[in-house]
Amino acid sequence: MSKQYLTKERLEEFKAELDDLKNKRRNDVAQRLKQAKEYGDLSENSEYAEAREEQANVEMRIFELEDLLKSAVIIEKNGSGSDVVAVGSVVTIKKGDKTSTYAIVGKYEAKPEEGRISDESPLGKAFLGHKPGDKVPVTTPAGSATYEILKIE
Repeated sequence: MSKQYLTKERLEEFKAELDDLKNKRRNDVAQRLKQAKEYGDLSENSEYAEAREEQANVEMRIFELEDLLKSAVIIEKNGSGSDVVAVGSVVTIKKGDKTSTYAIVGKYEAKPEEGRISDESPLGKAFLGHKPGDKVPVTTPAGSATYEILKIE
């Protein structure tokens, strides 16, 4: 089971969602199923079919969240002076004349448009373990490029 890196806030969001699914949505669906059964013939009962489908979706999401929470690891800030890129690092890189800054996060935290890239993305994976001054070759779907790591926070 691979580690799933999450911020403390995101972990709490997932826990709250799981609690809601187990304690509210599951009961709501059970009530809908009970009511739908009272309508009679289940073979032509669309309310029953919809409730069964929703029940399957709720149970699948509960399973996904429980599995995720078992493998969750809280992202710790590395702090300034860290010498290698790790999950939780904020790294400043240079490609040609362009400088960019990215936070390396887990896949459930990634928002590239906000400068947060996953440790499993081509860029994130390539930067892990490197130090300032390293030139890192990266192959992405858009092609190959070399990035220089300028700073790690």
